[in-house]
Amino acid sequence: MAGRKRRGRPPHDDVLTPTEVTAKPLHTGRAPTTSAGRPWIGLFRAINVGGRNLLPMKELVALLAEEGFDEVRTYIQSGNVVFRGAGTARAIGARIVAAVARRFGFRPQLLLMSGADLTRAAAANPYPEACAKPQYLHLWFLGKAPTAAATRSLEALRAPGERFMVRGRVLYLEAPRGIGRSRLAARAEHLLGVPATARNWRTVTRLLEMARRAD
Repeated sequence: MAGRKRRGRPPHDDVLTPTEVTAKPLHTGRAPTTSAGRPWIGLFRAINVGGRNLLPMKELVALLAEEGFDEVRTYIQSGNVVFRGAGTARAIGARIVAAVARRFGFRPQLLLMSGADLTRAAAANPYPEACAKPQYLHLWFLGKAPTAAATRSLEALRAPGERFMVRGRVLYLEAPRGIGRSRLAARAEHLLGVPATARNWRTVTRLLEMARRAD
């Protein structure tokens, strides 16, 4: 009697896009040039932390240029990259993940969005008055929209003075005592039940500026 098939991870589930959590399999041949196209923002998760998953930004810029992307620039060491390229978010994200895996020996988790996606997320910020202290305002970019029940579960961890709201695929959190002291921030991804990566308002606005210059 044949054994049951084991369920494994879906292929390329380390790429998140504004509309899908998985990415299609891709070829491993030479990438086509992408001189046309639009601005994209890539947010890497859990790199350059504790000596693991090291991804030097200078080398990432060179790698993406080799892959045919244009106007590649990075911002700080936590894994933020802006570039121009043609294609869908799924295809571009999968190419980048595969290229990093070949060069650096690990498959990073990457959330990829267009410049328009980031512009909409910033414009939907429900706490504009919090922008004056950008280190206390964070946006979690989510792989997909969480359920209403999952969003409500965050309320139990909200500290006095904290405010949060989920709009579409973005969680907005103002934590006046600091993100490092916020129990809600520490548990947000787990409670929402969807992959997520967070950036503070300063980083968001800087990436917006970079994307506009690449447009």
